[in-house]
Amino acid sequence: MDKRPVIVAFIILIFLAIGGSGAGIYYYSEYQKLAQRFNNPQVEVKDILAKVGKLMELPEGEEPTVATVQDAEQIRSQPFFAKAQNGQRVILYTNARIAILFDEKANKIINVGAVNVGTPSATIPEVTPEP
Repeated sequence: MDKRPVIVAFIILIFLAIGGSGAGIYYYSEYQKLAQRFNNPQVEVKDILAKVGKLMELPEGEEPTVATVQDAEQIRSQPFFAKAQNGQRVILYTNARIAILFDEKANKIINVGAVNVGTPSATIPEVTPEP
């Protein structure tokens, strides 16, 4: 009786088991990272700030507000968001009055601008000329 087919089938099963175990370990570790980011959003913010901090000097002594662009078409009319795309991050430093648009996937700063937070917008009073 020839034992070659049995040995080949056994070797194939071993490789499948090793591959399945490797995939399981990989996806479990990715799940743990995702669960950690979900349970503690500060970890995600620190990660984003570390990436942006490598590209430019960030203001010190202030915790920024980090938001994700959800609907770029809706905000594209504003000049700061002209090149915005869904999924990009907006980092706001209110005391330093700086806004940063960051593309995390491309690891690229898209735009940096000044922010006027907390001050009422200037209105020009209507003036009627006197006769």
